[in-house]
This record gives sequence, structure tokens and C-alpha cells, in this order.
Amino acid sequence: MNLFVNEIDGELVLSKLGYGISVLLLVLVLMGAAALVKKTGKNRKFSVKELTFCAAAIALAMVTSMIKLYSFPFGGSITLFSMLFICLIGYMYGPATGILTGMAYGILQFIIEPYIYFPLQVLVDYPLAFGALGLSGFFCKSKNGLIKGYILGIIGRYFFAFLSGWIFFGEYAWEGWGAVPYSLAYNGAYIFSEGVLTIIILSIPAVNKALVQVKKLGQTSK
Repeated sequence: MNLFVNEIDGELVLSKLGYGISVLLLVLVLMGAAALVKKTGKNRKFSVKELTFCAAAIALAMVTSMIKLYSFPFGGSITLFSMLFICLIGYMYGPATGILTGMAYGILQFIIEPYIYFPLQVLVDYPLAFGALGLSGFFCKSKNGLIKGYILGIIGRYFFAFLSGWIFFGEYAWEGWGAVPYSLAYNGAYIFSEGVLTIIILSIPAVNKALVQVKKLGQTSK
């Protein structure tokens, strides 16, 4: 494990090899996204426009994730609607593109702000948890699909965050709390707080209408 991380002042940080592997994983995820999206539908082709929107969503999610309304001691924070941008990609292009964009974003989060406890914890907390936001794509053709998809996406992220908290961080449970209720409460506090705030914003007709127009703008021209 020390090939990939170094301990500095009691904290684990990525080594040069660790950063290199993380960047390689990010590239592989993006290549996988391109390959899978290209195969989605008989006449559908992966476009520069689609790649541009995915990249823009990752960038916006990254920037807004750094605007933290509240940070929790063992990871997790209430941000300025950062989860919405990944869910928006799922809403625009479907679950395959959404999940892979979320995974790429998760790896980028790990590169920029790594929180390492166990190797498997990194997998659960980053590519899997953020990739789950792309589940929003299952409602891409539904009425009020963005709100429905956003709810599904954050529930998906919550599941992996809960799993990580239960398995890897249960020993930090509050006094008198078991690992399961602790993880449910801890992770629910920041994920659903941000979720409620985001849904309130999405419920504003002007905002919802604007995002529908963004979806239309992002569709591949025929």
C-alpha cells in the first residue's frame, strides 16, 4: 500500500505512483465513456458537443464542490449544488453516459482531494459513489425527469456512502450508536441536506425550464 500512498504528519497522501495510476484510471474511464456512448443506439454517434457538455459538467461540479456550506469531520460536505451537474448529464444523455461521467468526476475528486483509509474504501467513496449520480439517466425521458433522476442519483450515492461508513468508519460511531445507524445518519445529513436545497431550486419553474432548454441544446444535431 505504501507504493501508492505516503504518510505525512499522520495523514495518508497519494505518492507519485498513486497520482499516476489515478490519472490513468481517469483516462480509461473517459475512453470507456466514449466507447459505450458510441454503441448506444443504432444511429447514435458520440459527438464533440456531448463530450464538451460532459467536460463542462465535471468542471462545474468540481468548482461548486469547493464551495462548501458545511464540512463534516470524516468526509462529506454540503456544497453549492455540485451533485446536480453530474445528474444533469444523466438526464441529458442517459444512464451510461451519466454513470461514466460521474466515475470520471469521482476519480478527479480523488486526485485533487484524496481521503484514503483503505484501498477498497477509495473505490467505494469515489468512482462508485459519484458514478451512482448518473443513475439519474433512467428518468431522462420522463416528465419531471430531472427531479426524479436527481433523487435517484443522490440515493445511489447515499447507498455507497452508507456502505463505506458502515464498513470502514464504523469505529468512529458516536457514543451509544452502532455502525449502521451512525452511517445512515452521518451520510444522510450532508447528502440529503444538499438534496433538499437542490430540489427546492429545481422546483422553481424558471430554473426547470432553463435546464430543459440546456438539455435540448446539448442534444446531438441530426
